[in-house]
Amino acid sequence: MVIQEDSRGHFNVSGAVNGVEVRFLVDTGASAVALGRSDALRAGIEYTKGEPLTLQTANGHVRGWMVPLDKVRVGSLTLRNVPGVVLEGDMPYVLLGMSFLNRMDMRREGSALYLRQRY
Repeated sequence: MVIQEDSRGHFNVSGAVNGVEVRFLVDTGASAVALGRSDALRAGIEYTKGEPLTLQTANGHVRGWMVPLDKVRVGSLTLRNVPGVVLEGDMPYVLLGMSFLNRMDMRREGSALYLRQRY
């Protein structure tokens, strides 16, 4: 699949978490797929049953929960049982982090990011 860079140099793509449509921002600096609280609730994730943790972000320390995501779809690519993190606050995007991306072959050519599922 191919994701085109936007005018700010970011790679945004539509997809879904547990069947609920979301907008992803590709973030190779995020260790896991990261959702804000409201996106997690829309996706039916009982995040407070997950493992509590404190995360270091660009905005400082935030509270979160490590949870398994049953299904993450990005374009035509679908992965099951993807590690995720739910943050206490809301976010404008769901971060498509390395728990998804490390199962892909990624290459960038100009303004395009190519993803191909490895396993």
